[in-house]
Amino acid sequence: MNLISKIGHEFSFLRGNLLVLIVSWVLMDLVSTVPYTYFSLYIEGLGGTPAIVGVINFVSFIAMASVQFLGGYLADIYGRRWLIVSMTFGVALSNLIFAFAPSWQFVIFATLIQNLCLIYQPALSAITADSIPTKKRGIGFSTIMLISNIASLASPPIAGILFLHYGFLEGTRIGFLIVTAFFLAAAVLRLRLKETLKKAESRERKFKDLLKSYPHAVKESLVVWKFLPRSMFFLFITNTIGSFAYILINPYMVLYATDILKVGGFQWAILLTWFTAVMVLTALPAGKLVDKYGRTKCLLISWLLYLPFPLLFINGNIQLLYLSFLLWGISNALFTPAYSAMEADLVPRELRGKEVGCSQFVIYIFMALGGLLGGFLYEHFSPSMPFLMSFSLASICLIIQILFIREPEKRYQ
Repeated sequence: MNLISKIGHEFSFLRGNLLVLIVSWVLMDLVSTVPYTYFSLYIEGLGGTPAIVGVINFVSFIAMASVQFLGGYLADIYGRRWLIVSMTFGVALSNLIFAFAPSWQFVIFATLIQNLCLIYQPALSAITADSIPTKKRGIGFSTIMLISNIASLASPPIAGILFLHYGFLEGTRIGFLIVTAFFLAAAVLRLRLKETLKKAESRERKFKDLLKSYPHAVKESLVVWKFLPRSMFFLFITNTIGSFAYILINPYMVLYATDILKVGGFQWAILLTWFTAVMVLTALPAGKLVDKYGRTKCLLISWLLYLPFPLLFINGNIQLLYLSFLLWGISNALFTPAYSAMEADLVPRELRGKEVGCSQFVIYIFMALGGLLGGFLYEHFSPSMPFLMSFSLASICLIIQILFIREPEKRYQ
């Protein structure tokens, strides 16, 4: 078998729904972080403070959390496709509110609308897992990550150019308009998706009673955990703590870099491009490692690589910043396919929407609190405090990974 044939065989699963999703993600990832490269500075330009940035993050994740149970329930009962398509249009159009916001209060409103539309996330996770063959999950999820990260390489330079020509305020507004156009194109493309849930019920019969389904959706999603193995529970715990640790620092990195470390605005865009490039270069090797050596070993290495990041960042000159983003990029490249593959291994197809909905509900609640706490600590105690707390929480995740998470004996299709 020649090289081209081998490559064709290795990636033969990239067709149908998965191909539609990947192309739509490329459209979205090309521009999705353009307005968020300097988002915290944008909020300050609209009259906000670091604490207000925390409030906006709090609203964002509370809104996402509020729809996860219902989103997972609807995905497993009425199907994945209709939810993904309709809400992608909603997310796209909500960017117009961001673009024309006259004050940070309008940004809060836009954040609320946009993140309520992310009710489709459990359906998106479920249809992706449904569409990747069991033995290809490591390379499958890492390929998605690779293509997504290659596309997103464009965002920071575009943001940097807009910053140089228009400043962070007008440049960010233009960024949101660009995002609107590309997201609408992705929504139109997703009309080509095919339903993967064979026993999906007719949604017309009960759609008018959607809100009445919420209590039942919560109950059904919680009951799911009775049927899942112990490792899935602890995997979920590490993801929850890790997400809390991440959001403690993510909105404030640009503020710390520009205000404390005196990194230039365009240099910050280059750093983010470097971070994404690292993930691009390591994505496929990471996926192969996940399939060859197992999910748990790769998750362990991921946590070990992330640990130095917060400490290097707050004490960094420009060289240490590049080193810190190198370690974080490799960590991300390993964590994403390893976690996604193991989650798919441990959760039956008919329960995936509810499991993802329940997991993301809890994770988003913790991220809401983390964003709020991070802003409070940054503004009222010390700018370095959120980073030190992030390091401590990542250490806890490492211990849980070592003690409680094991490879599954049976992998679900």
